[in-house]
Amino acid sequence: MTLQKRKSTYLISTSFIVLSLMLCLPAWSEIHFSYSLADGIGPEEGVMRRDPSDVIRVGDLDYVWYSKGKVAHGYDATIWFATSNDGHQWTEQGEALKRGPKGSWDEQSVFTPNILIAEGKYWLFYTAVPKPFSNEGDNITKTAIGIAVSSSPDGPWEKLENNPILSPSEDPKEFDSLRVDDASLIVREGEIWLYYKGRQWNNTPAHTKMGLAIAKSPEGPYQKYEGNPVIQGGHEVLVWPSDGGVVAMITHVGPEGIRDTLQYAEDGIHFQKMDDLTGRVPKGPGIFRSDSFVETNDAFEPQWGIHIWRKDGFLPSLDRFDVVKD
Repeated sequence: MTLQKRKSTYLISTSFIVLSLMLCLPAWSEIHFSYSLADGIGPEEGVMRRDPSDVIRVGDLDYVWYSKGKVAHGYDATIWFATSNDGHQWTEQGEALKRGPKGSWDEQSVFTPNILIAEGKYWLFYTAVPKPFSNEGDNITKTAIGIAVSSSPDGPWEKLENNPILSPSEDPKEFDSLRVDDASLIVREGEIWLYYKGRQWNNTPAHTKMGLAIAKSPEGPYQKYEGNPVIQGGHEVLVWPSDGGVVAMITHVGPEGIRDTLQYAEDGIHFQKMDDLTGRVPKGPGIFRSDSFVETNDAFEPQWGIHIWRKDGFLPSLDRFDVVKD
């Protein structure tokens, strides 16, 4: 399998142009991001919307899921969804997923959703925390990832009995011993590849890294890759298939050479820097998945998506970004 790239959605570095010529690969186009209001899910007094999922199209409607609450963070939220005919004007449809019952692993909050289409169903991945909850000091509450399933993107959603399907490591030395969060899904080699962010116990968000877990079916069981983490940085997880490999977009968190870059792995595991990201980069983005998670060897190019925006004087809200090719 050759490392072949088609048109890029990001500004390409000189070093990668040279490498492309050496490998007889087509050069990527220079691009920038433009931003516009996602009307209907944008700034609203006293309302927080953040952590958008990837966007899918079902029939004539685009769907996006997100955390919604009344405080800036996601640790006191539920999951809502909105639909659109054009990706610009959105109609909030209501709450998709509630908190769990008293004593459950997701009693405090359900947040940071993402979506997968597989086996003729819709799989809503989400992060959650139990009560009592703390995000300070030496008694920080751990997060985990669960799944809800539905035969329709409109719901109703049924949480899996084996939730959570991915939990923090019990070894405090592991990179994901405190946080397991922010699932991003692809279908690869007939399996479900779940990329996630992990943070070590007693460490800061600046040391968040990216891990991988794989399952043979959407409901799991998910097995963590024994060589985790696959990327030594990345507070926001976004991956997509690309010509047989996997591209990861790493935003503002990570060491030099990893933050604000595109990373590529032909095998989906051993990532290397592909390009630097410059200018304003979407925050916590979800992309429009025009491939609908159908495994193919065709190139996939992100064209637009939804990300987190914070207008002065408002809680976080959602905004649209587009990839503009020069």
